[in-house]
Amino acid sequence: MSASDDPRRVHFQSPEYLVDRLDAIADLFDKDRTDLLVNAIREYIEDTAESKTFQNLVATKYYNGQLDFETVKQLVGAETAQQLRLLKADLEGEPFDLAAPDDVDIYDGDAGTVDPENVSDDVDER
Repeated sequence: MSASDDPRRVHFQSPEYLVDRLDAIADLFDKDRTDLLVNAIREYIEDTAESKTFQNLVATKYYNGQLDFETVKQLVGAETAQQLRLLKADLEGEPFDLAAPDDVDIYDGDAGTVDPENVSDDVDER
């Protein structure tokens, strides 16, 4: 068990009817209330982290400097966080000052022009 897997006591208040229902479910499955809560929280976090809306929100806040990389990694996982970090670095970087190639004829000498006035809406019959 790693240090991050060590149990941590959490205290929170919940409506009584939810605790009663949780206890009834725990009794039904012969499980501990804490196990059910931990599983429910885990599933919620996994479902939320996979949501595109959530990932877009995390990305936006990360790009705006409202979240640091470690927090992003906790929220969306290491792989997605790394992708966001690379994209952010790319977005923040200076654009390359590259001149267009002048020794390449991309049209192979057959460049043509189109007069918009003479273009028909009909399908080209070839």
